[in-house]
Amino acid sequence: MPREGVRKLKISLKNDFDKANLKVGRDTLFNILRKHNMLITRKKPSFKTTNSLHRFYKYKNSIKDLKIDRPNQVWVSDITYIRTVRGFCYLALITDLYSRKIVGYDISNSLELNGCVRALNKAIYQAKNSNGLIHHSDRGIQYCSNKYTQILKRNNIKISMTEENHCYENAIAERVNGILKDEFYLDQTFDSVQHAKRATKSAINLYNQIRLHVSLDYKTPNMVYKLTA
Repeated sequence: MPREGVRKLKISLKNDFDKANLKVGRDTLFNILRKHNMLITRKKPSFKTTNSLHRFYKYKNSIKDLKIDRPNQVWVSDITYIRTVRGFCYLALITDLYSRKIVGYDISNSLELNGCVRALNKAIYQAKNSNGLIHHSDRGIQYCSNKYTQILKRNNIKISMTEENHCYENAIAERVNGILKDEFYLDQTFDSVQHAKRATKSAINLYNQIRLHVSLDYKTPNMVYKLTA
């Protein structure tokens, strides 16, 4: 089971509390968790995965003032690192901005382009129709490369990128990275890349299927994506 914040944990345990005829408020639950050292401590990122010093064209941010009101309107992409005993591997993620569903991902041994391309192709395949979609990312060399942008253009996907070197311009993508590590145990050091791949597959399935989001009115990404896609 994932680590959860107190507010969502209270909702997840509501049926169990009701069956036991227990009335447990948020503050009481918080105090119980604190007493038993069960509160989540968020970790600050310590490794940079973005290289924006390159020759490729950098696109403008076209979603800054855009109203997001449906799935497959905007996808946000990012790369994060996963630790193994032999170093790092790299997780490329594509998330639907409206539903928060992870629609494509890939783990590779390096920061080279191929992992991002595989994640993108998976996302496009599951979406069936990508016309009018906007792909938003940072200005990293992988996302600006000719190969990556050509795939987007062939599928009639518009390109948007951060304009400032600030995480707020790609906040949801950064947030999903943090959730997978803080709540679904991808912050640990794995024995091998294969172990990391298995753990990541399980984490993403659980995230999409059972993780409640306050911004989605306590629904899961899969619920919102399927209801409105």
